Amino acid sequence: MIKMVALDLDNTLLNSNKEISQRNERVLKQLHQQGIKVVLCTGRPINAIWPYIEQLGLTDPEDYTITFNGGLVINNESREHLFELGMKKSDLLPLFSYVKSKKIPLNILDFERVYELNDYPGSIYRTVLKNIEFQALPMSDVPEITYSKAVMAITPEKLSPIIKELPAELKAHYHAVQSQPMIMEFLPKKLNKAVGLKTLLDHFGDDFSNLMTFGDADNDLEMIKAAAQGIVMENGLPNVKAVATAITDTNDNDGVARYCERYFATLL
Repeated sequence: MIKMVALDLDNTLLNSNKEISQRNERVLKQLHQQGIKVVLCTGRPINAIWPYIEQLGLTDPEDYTITFNGGLVINNESREHLFELGMKKSDLLPLFSYVKSKKIPLNILDFERVYELNDYPGSIYRTVLKNIEFQALPMSDVPEITYSKAVMAITPEKLSPIIKELPAELKAHYHAVQSQPMIMEFLPKKLNKAVGLKTLLDHFGDDFSNLMTFGDADNDLEMIKAAAQGIVMENGLPNVKAVATAITDTNDNDGVARYCERYFATLL
């Protein structure tokens, strides 16, 4: 029995205008009112997606969000952390060495803000991530705190060849995933959205047999594979579609609502 619906945002729940359509909003609100947990799963911090949380009415005491691609499970009302997993500054040193040798712009995030390393300008992350503090500083001044992830945010034309040439030892050190055409993320090695979702399911006394997920990209792969119902958008990547329970319509054609309307027909 499905008790939780977990949704990626970009190119999944959100259309090309970065909006939740009226149809998607209506269906998810109805499921939430029927007692189905609706959980947004994103690489962004909660402040950056708060308008979507409010739009869907996910502000009850038992509503949670998976942020930082599984690195933080946060209560929407109290902002208490149910789970967090990050990296030390020392864990980032191999990546620092690589971007320094290639002169690639890099951003690193703790659980509150973005540190924009200004050694090599050119990051477009400020245009992608809203409602969060950015602090510019050189790599040499990075503080000794816990970080959620590191991000390369540059145009797809520049990012694509970088991804193809990433050294094997670098990919072995991190869980490296492309979340959008212009964003490559470097996460703790064993971290993904399914890790955060397992913690949340455990919290409610449920398991993956009670989970439905929607996604499209590499950073959704694990939660699609783990869920009893792992649904991938028609616009999703081929390797993610390959592990799906089902394929639904595109993000611009209410793919989430269309699948839910059929699956939860007796509730809606």
